[in-house]
Amino acid sequence: MAIGSEVLSNQRALFAIPPDVAYFNTASLSPQLHSVRGAGESALRRRGEPWRITSQDWFGDVERLRGLAGELFGADAEGVALIPATSYGFAVAARNLALRPGSRILVLAEEYPSGIYTWRRQARRLGASVLTVQRPPGGSWTEAVLAALDERVSLVSVPNVHWTDGSPLDIESIGNRTRDVGARLVVDASQSLGALPFDVGRVRPDFVVSVGYKWLLGPFGLGYLYVAEEHRGGEPLEENWILRAGSEDFAALVDYRDEYQPGARRFDVGQRTNFELTPMAIAALEQLLAWGIPSISATLAATTDTIRTRLAAIGLEVPPEARRAPHLLGVALPPAIRAGLVPALERANCFVALRGRSMRIAPHLHVTPSDIDRLVDALAAATRELG
Repeated sequence: MAIGSEVLSNQRALFAIPPDVAYFNTASLSPQLHSVRGAGESALRRRGEPWRITSQDWFGDVERLRGLAGELFGADAEGVALIPATSYGFAVAARNLALRPGSRILVLAEEYPSGIYTWRRQARRLGASVLTVQRPPGGSWTEAVLAALDERVSLVSVPNVHWTDGSPLDIESIGNRTRDVGARLVVDASQSLGALPFDVGRVRPDFVVSVGYKWLLGPFGLGYLYVAEEHRGGEPLEENWILRAGSEDFAALVDYRDEYQPGARRFDVGQRTNFELTPMAIAALEQLLAWGIPSISATLAATTDTIRTRLAAIGLEVPPEARRAPHLLGVALPPAIRAGLVPALERANCFVALRGRSMRIAPHLHVTPSDIDRLVDALAAATRELG
């Protein structure tokens, strides 16, 4: 086990979850920390007194948040842009990555829609095509991507964990092969950042995008974009006052300037200050870093391994060890029970998600042994009733 990856004790007391709720849907919308809720309430009170907000307050919390996000990427603050959604981050990447006419954009089958729609439009605009990689039965996504990745590909857009079932990709190997063929790499880390260690120095991506309301435990509407150094002089999606050099001097805003703030800040969304949301995101990232991402990953791996063993014992099809991520478990469901399963579990105050053909189980540090008992018992009853 790596340094800093000890299994943590249960953290249920830090989360705003009633004792009779078994919540396994972090991959859709995170449970809320008490500290994040408290930060939001304080932020609302502060926003209610605008006369107390100074010009420096438009920048201070934002830069604190940028630095925290940089730590999660394995980077510094200069490489991080603050964005509202993954679609915004994909759009930034699309604007700043050239594609050869006739080349291919490699994506995964059944990948999250925001990236797919972005690259389809980009392919139409630039005369490229989208190459959709299928995972072979019994095989891995990594093998499938590496087999399809050749000199005809100019851009690879993949996650390091597939969003439907938690199946992992070896993103470092894919990054190495991407560079070998002269292509660019965009990573969607929305289903992993905050739950798995990530190191842009090892992966060497061009862009990495992540929402903040899943494994980063933050509010809806704040996300993060890592931009490799060679792209930080690129073209932003929008032009706004706060991204320009010298914008800290409000009296001088009428002295228009062409220069941008340094680093990746030119790619920030215009209303990045988000007085109400930014303190919540700061509280969330501070807690994640205090726990340590390796320790979060190790703890969630122990939880999902217990769930996997228990579900196999009641006859459900669970993925082998090599085809699952530590924090996210996809369980194949017979078609006969798929439609009725989620409502049946909800009646037992047990919450999971269906994505594609999988039941997706996404715990966090709040999950207790009694939550797992509730999940297993509810699933056993539902499969008997529906099957």
